[in-house]
Amino acid sequence: MTSLDANTLTSLFERFADRFAAERDALIALDGKVGDSDLGLTMSKAFAAARDRVADLEAPDVATVMKQAGAAIAKAAPSTMGTLMATGFMRGGKALDGAPALDTAALAAFWRAYAEGVAQRGKAQLGDKTVLDVLDPIASAVEAQAGAGADLGAAGRAGVEAAAAALEATKSMVAQHGKAAAFGEKSRGFQDAGGTVACILAEEMNAFLAAQA
Repeated sequence: MTSLDANTLTSLFERFADRFAAERDALIALDGKVGDSDLGLTMSKAFAAARDRVADLEAPDVATVMKQAGAAIAKAAPSTMGTLMATGFMRGGKALDGAPALDTAALAAFWRAYAEGVAQRGKAQLGDKTVLDVLDPIASAVEAQAGAGADLGAAGRAGVEAAAAALEATKSMVAQHGKAAAFGEKSRGFQDAGGTVACILAEEMNAFLAAQA
């Protein structure tokens, strides 16, 4: 599979919405260890809104799908993580402006813009134990696949493998942002909740791409 059109891409958000609904309680429990326990509620609400928004689009292009998903998330979930996810999709969508379809190069551009947008909005750096610590490796892995001329299926697999390894690595980090930072060394040993969200995105993206093959 070399590319996907915008109408096919909208069904990705059905997967995101279903997965975050299913993971709601698990994310609440994870976030409650060093956060405020609202992540599961926020993400399930955010991606339900994104699913509904993109389903209503008429003759969209791939950039519009991603940007409108981000706008829906921003409105439905104006929390810290909701704002970061909204920024990621809107920045990623902007990187797709003019793209006739989603191919591996476009997917790489999307993930890099997503990661950079989150870093800028959240003022995060690699190693701070945030969602960026998983987003950046996803972007790098997909960029490498694009550079090698790989198809979307290979890029999706590389992204999810990078995400899983990066999420595991967050367990050894100490949180530097948000409520988790107040726990200091006690935040070590737990996987980052935001990073878990990024890993879920990569997993569902991979499953979606595999289903299109």
